[in-house]
This record gives sequence, C-alpha cells and structure tokens, in this order.
Amino acid sequence: MLQRIAICYLAGGLLTLYGALRSQLALLAALLLGYWALLMLVPVPGSGATGLAAIAEPAGTLAAWIDRSLLDWGGWGNHLWGQSETWDPEGVLSTLPAIGTLILGLLAGRWIAQEPRWPRRIAGLLGAGLAAMIAGLIWDLWLPINKNLWTSAYVLFTGGLASLLLAGFMALVDLRRSTWWTPPLLAFGVNPILAYFGSEIMAIVIYEMILVPHGGKRVAIQEWIYDVALASWLPDRVASLAFALLFVAAWYGILRVFYRRGIILKV
Repeated sequence: MLQRIAICYLAGGLLTLYGALRSQLALLAALLLGYWALLMLVPVPGSGATGLAAIAEPAGTLAAWIDRSLLDWGGWGNHLWGQSETWDPEGVLSTLPAIGTLILGLLAGRWIAQEPRWPRRIAGLLGAGLAAMIAGLIWDLWLPINKNLWTSAYVLFTGGLASLLLAGFMALVDLRRSTWWTPPLLAFGVNPILAYFGSEIMAIVIYEMILVPHGGKRVAIQEWIYDVALASWLPDRVASLAFALLFVAAWYGILRVFYRRGIILKV
C-alpha cells in the first residue's frame, strides 16, 4: 500500500507542477477508460476470458496475471499479497486507476484554492460528488465497484463520496465553526504514518507474538481478549465490532498524547 501511495504521489506532484487542468482531466479519462478496456476487453492469458467472466475470480483477472508475472519471482520469492499469493489488491495494473483517485483529489484541491467564497466551494464539491457517485453507480453495471481491483466505477463512486464528506466537514467547521467533535480526527490526521505503522505492529504483536493459556491451549492475546471480554456476553458480530472499536479507541489514546505534545512522525 505504501509503495502505491508513493507512486501516486509522484504522479500527483508532477501533474501539480506541470499539468494544466485540461491535461489532468484528459489523463483521468484515459486512465479510467483505459483500465476498463484492459480488464473487460483484453483476453486473460491462459484462460482467454473477457468481460465479466474475466473478473469473476480474483486470481483469474488480467490484473492478477500481470501481478504474478511481475511480482512472483520463483526461487527469489513471491512478492504478492501474503494472504492471497496469486493476486494483489495493491498490484501493478490497478495502480493506474489509483492515480485517477489522486487526480480527483487534485481537482478538489484546485477548486477549493481558486474559489474564494465558502458557499460556492461547498456547493461545487456537493455537485461534483453527487455526479461522480451517480456515474460510478451507472458504470457499476458494466464494471462492478470493486476495491481489490480498484475499478473505474470504484474510483468515481468513492471519489464522489469523499467529495460529499469534505463538503460536509467544510460546512460544519469552516462555516458553522463547529469544532467540538474534531479532536479525534485531528489526532489521527496529523500522525497518519504513526497510526498506520503503529497499528500494524500492534496487530502483529497481539495476533501472533503474545500467547496466553486459554481453553487448554495457548492462544494469541487478541483471541483471549475477544473470547473473555466480549464474545462471552455479546453476539459474534457485535463482539467483533466492539473489538475493532476498542482497537481504534486505544490508538486514539496513544495519538492524543502525541498530538498534545506536538510530536508528529514525518517521512
């Protein structure tokens, strides 16, 4: 994921420095239409599948075939996603539409920077967000909204949703000056690298490294906490949600301390 973010940010930086509005829009259209054509029209080597049949199985898509060709190095190791080994949700080909997602962010930033009036800023984001979401839902009929493939419909739908959320935040914070509810967002927002790496390390520790006796065997401390503190009195789905919320709350406590002390991890 971080490698993809780096590639997209490189493309975004170059587009910001050297790309005019028309070139950004043209590249966005080319990326989304081109990716749709590759997934739906180009036969997948080996199976020859095209269209919806070509994306029916995660390992059977053209994106998965390219990932295996470039990232599975045989005796040198398989560098695909460890939980799948045959396809990658942040693979090579799907980085193209991911750049499209970044371009949508550039367009939103350009609009906010150029339009001085707050009501028009918000109205523009709302209109563009609704249009993008509707376009994504329509495109879903031919290329389904799919995060792992980062489909063109997914780019438009999620980009539109993000635009609506941004407009809502701007209306509350910048127009109504309502900020009492923002501390958790600020704590996570100023330290995203720490939140990402720290939560990944914590997950490895509690899911794999720390083992405790439970039910006649040694289990991960995560399983012990889940069984004893939550699943013993809550339905499975509610217990799962409660554990996830506790995990987020624990990290909010950590990040809040860093935020109050002005400690920000940067790359």
